[in-house]
Amino acid sequence: MESSVNFLHKDVMRENRYNQYGAPRAKRKIHHLEKHGHARIDPYYWLCERHNPEVIDYLNAENAFTEQSLKHTNKFQEKLFEEMRSRIKEEDSSVPYKKDNYWYYTRYEKGKEYAIYCRKLDSLDAEEEILLDVNKHADQYEYFHVSRFKVSPDHNLAAFAVDTVGRRKYTLYFKNLQTGELLADQIKNITNNFVWANDNRTLYYSHQHPQTLRANAIYRHTLGNLNDSCVYYENDETFSVYLLKSLSQKYIFIVSYSTLQTEYRFIDADRPKSESALFYPREGEHEYHIEHGGDRFFILTNENARNFKVLETPEKKIAKRYWRQVVEHQEHVLIEKMTVFKNYLILEEIKEGLSAIRIIDRQTGEWHSIDFEEPLYLAFVSTNPEYETDTLRYGFESMKTPESIYDYHVPTRKKTLKKRQQVLGDFSPDNYITERLWATATDGTRIPISLICRKRFQKHSENPAVIYGYGSYGFSMEPYFSPHRLSLLDRGFVFAIAHVRGGSEMGRWWYENGRQIHKKNTFTDFTACSEFLIKQGYTSPEHLYAMGGSAGGLLMGAIANMRPDLYNGIIANVPFVDVLTTMLDDSIPLTTSEYDEWGNPHIKKFYDYILSYSPYDNVDAQNYPNMLVLTSFHDSQVQYWEPAKWVAKLRDLKTDNHLLLLKTYLKAGHSGLSGRFQKIRDLALRYAFIFDLEGLME
Repeated sequence: MESSVNFLHKDVMRENRYNQYGAPRAKRKIHHLEKHGHARIDPYYWLCERHNPEVIDYLNAENAFTEQSLKHTNKFQEKLFEEMRSRIKEEDSSVPYKKDNYWYYTRYEKGKEYAIYCRKLDSLDAEEEILLDVNKHADQYEYFHVSRFKVSPDHNLAAFAVDTVGRRKYTLYFKNLQTGELLADQIKNITNNFVWANDNRTLYYSHQHPQTLRANAIYRHTLGNLNDSCVYYENDETFSVYLLKSLSQKYIFIVSYSTLQTEYRFIDADRPKSESALFYPREGEHEYHIEHGGDRFFILTNENARNFKVLETPEKKIAKRYWRQVVEHQEHVLIEKMTVFKNYLILEEIKEGLSAIRIIDRQTGEWHSIDFEEPLYLAFVSTNPEYETDTLRYGFESMKTPESIYDYHVPTRKKTLKKRQQVLGDFSPDNYITERLWATATDGTRIPISLICRKRFQKHSENPAVIYGYGSYGFSMEPYFSPHRLSLLDRGFVFAIAHVRGGSEMGRWWYENGRQIHKKNTFTDFTACSEFLIKQGYTSPEHLYAMGGSAGGLLMGAIANMRPDLYNGIIANVPFVDVLTTMLDDSIPLTTSEYDEWGNPHIKKFYDYILSYSPYDNVDAQNYPNMLVLTSFHDSQVQYWEPAKWVAKLRDLKTDNHLLLLKTYLKAGHSGLSGRFQKIRDLALRYAFIFDLEGLME
């Protein structure tokens, strides 16, 4: 880490201009930061001034430099775009699901960016009813996102949330599905989380703080009434709130949560003006989730069960003394999610980095798991709106098998393939092979790697390879399918996913060993996986590329500082790289709710530990790989100034002439651009960056 003295001896007021290589240089304006008696100087702190014209000028200069630097790849980018677009079926639709007498689905039309929400009455052969054509509303916006389109219980109304900026500040609209008219009711600047009560006139929604964007309250809206009522306010700034509705449709749940705690309240959905009742108070590091099942509640809890267990209690006797165990804790199997049907309890589990679906008969207690034919895959419970059903809809895919939706008839155990994602062209899963590999971390821990390559692949140091990672919040990075990835594989690339600690691929302990004061395990696991691919002859440092986004962007920033010698290039998307400064600023979205993830730096031991790895604080005078950094100006989760500051500091200190590019999408949010083809263009840019470095622009 560069000392404050060194910064002070540099030209601290350099103008925003291009250096000899044409790269922009941000002005340096000394800003002093001090905590626990430790002083830091941040010369690019001013880039957080969102409305400062100088900030916009700098971001535009970086965009212009990126465009100029990659201008020679424009034709190839267009070729990649058309290639990736040609693989997707542009006129496509989701698998219809049945709710009461209606079949609901979304579809896309050729050349259109956005979905069309539709339904049919009684039969799939009936006349289509278009509920919402997003394309007709999105024309006048550069960014347009419709979220959570929800139909009322009587199927006559719909509520949907719209974000036209990317900041995740939504406006809630209501539509009369009988007349096609939008109602006068509008609720602005809220989250996209809402549920209908059973009277078809009352809707609950979560409200957010205008600055921190923390979901801090639950409100009740009655159609035609301008005065919404606050039914719950979350005072603890480390907690947020959201809403769920039981599959039985009987209860609305208000969930308060932090990283390591949850607390449920419930409301009778038939009595929307009734008071909520507390199910069980928050305590310690107790996470629990409840679901209603007829005459009882089911509880998924980690109390004395690190990988979770399932309990049940009578609906009218929710006190803890009545809870009894239904599914025991297992040391090597993590229960991630729970779905309750009238006759079955469905568990989504994960073991040795692979997902499983277990089905338990609620009457007999007998259980079985669905059999999956591939050795490396992911499976998940899909859309199941009916409580009284014997059919489970689930999804399956692998790194070489496109997403497939099945209906599984539980009594007969018969699988019916409803749809497999169609990949146009000459694609065949048989042309690719997948492998589960194991690297060894610095502390001896075995780290799983999921890998895919062409069938005729031969190990060689000249092979180009991409390694992808995340490793935070306990989110498991599954071995998923991507039709766009074929553009890499068919040009000889290896693609690997490093299942590093900080996720939950190997159980809850995997997460616990990759957060707070164990966070560096995430980074060293990733470099161990990279070294493994090199030592095993899959590739070499001259041809290895690392990719990650958001908290995975933190991973990219850390490995760039720690082991820049391992990679020829790094792509960091919306990277969380200014960890210490952000976690010290509770006015920034997400900060207070993430102390359990990163540690609270207002406590010295966490301050010191975060300081030791925070990518921005640890940029050094050394060589770095070629780097492409992408961010969004309206990102509500990782503020744009983090990657902007990081790039500015890298430009100041790095000792190489490798590419360092920053692309800021000025009309986008954390998830990037909103249209399906816009997203492909963005991916074509990222791939072109790598292909250019490999000399493979053909």
